[in-house]
Amino acid sequence: MRHGDLFPESVPDGDTVVIIDGVYHQAPALRHKEILAAMGRGVQVIGAASIGALRAAELSLHGMLGVGNIYTAYVRGDIEGDDEVAVGQSPDGEEDGLTWPLVNLWNVLRLADEAGVLGIERGVELLEALREVYYPQRTAAAVRAVCRRHGEGEFARWLDEQRAHDRHFGDLKRTDALAAVRTALRGPVPRINAGTLMWRTPHFLRWSNAFARSRVDGLDLSTEDRLIYQQVFAPQFGTTWTAYLEHRSLLRGRGPRLPLGTRLGYVTGGGLAAHQVFHPAVDLRDEETVALLLAEETPEDRQAVARYAEALDRARRGVPGFSTAAVCDDLTGRTLRQVWRCPAEKFDAEASARGLVRGARAVEAAKRLMPGFMDEQREAARDGR
Repeated sequence: MRHGDLFPESVPDGDTVVIIDGVYHQAPALRHKEILAAMGRGVQVIGAASIGALRAAELSLHGMLGVGNIYTAYVRGDIEGDDEVAVGQSPDGEEDGLTWPLVNLWNVLRLADEAGVLGIERGVELLEALREVYYPQRTAAAVRAVCRRHGEGEFARWLDEQRAHDRHFGDLKRTDALAAVRTALRGPVPRINAGTLMWRTPHFLRWSNAFARSRVDGLDLSTEDRLIYQQVFAPQFGTTWTAYLEHRSLLRGRGPRLPLGTRLGYVTGGGLAAHQVFHPAVDLRDEETVALLLAEETPEDRQAVARYAEALDRARRGVPGFSTAAVCDDLTGRTLRQVWRCPAEKFDAEASARGLVRGARAVEAAKRLMPGFMDEQREAARDGR
């Protein structure tokens, strides 16, 4: 699993998830707060075998269920950290493990001791030597080489023989993973009532918004991309943003429900516009919020969002080292001022009126649109428009 896999589009409320392995080099790793958020929606989360076992040990008091020997070892403190379960994978996207994780080596050495092949003291020494091999390099050949270098050729031959008869020999991660799946198939288990969890942090909301998507007009679109497109290109988006602020002001929250003008009067005495005072965080998984903010979106806008997303993807795949952060700030700022037809001295005010807080934030948000916008400009120039 990876960052984003537990958001509602992937896992509906009340479902069951079994977390086994996770990536953390190829993509951002699954965060603790994503697991807490899923459990807060009634999802039963079971962890085992690998990063799932570690996360279950860390979050068991909050209701995550751990299964298997590796989970128990984490709870007891016999092992610590993700290096105990890490395996190397192929860079071409194949997810099969190519190397030996330490927990499997630990299990194989235990079996060797039971079989009288290798004593426990020598096994501990050999495990420490194998620990020194960086996990993506701890292949079967590397394990045999370390064994021979430490005078344990007989153990290496014994292990090869066992693996020839059973390719899963000693695979403790697999054993625990299957146990977790069986636990899930048996149905929900009683959960710990951990009370209210404060997992909806600003960081979590940003992650949640980044993964929010919807299918409209046959297009699979990022909701965040759709909103930013409106903030940048919709001529009257300032009116839409004010309507959203009015909606938020009338919602039941930490304070009383008040009309926006009344709330503004209490705060400023009426000397500032609402968008200059109130900068609420937007939750793009809230259907009412999305409906308000995208009220003026047209089918043509959605087609443009799809084209811009494709242009951004082409740039990421085709331009070495490309990232949205590398897009020129000055070019993006000049483009925004051109689209909004505003002078530099009014740039911050226009950005604020569109819900982007200030010019610098608007520039950062709009960078993802620049490859698509520049493609359109070049095409228009070729067509003589």
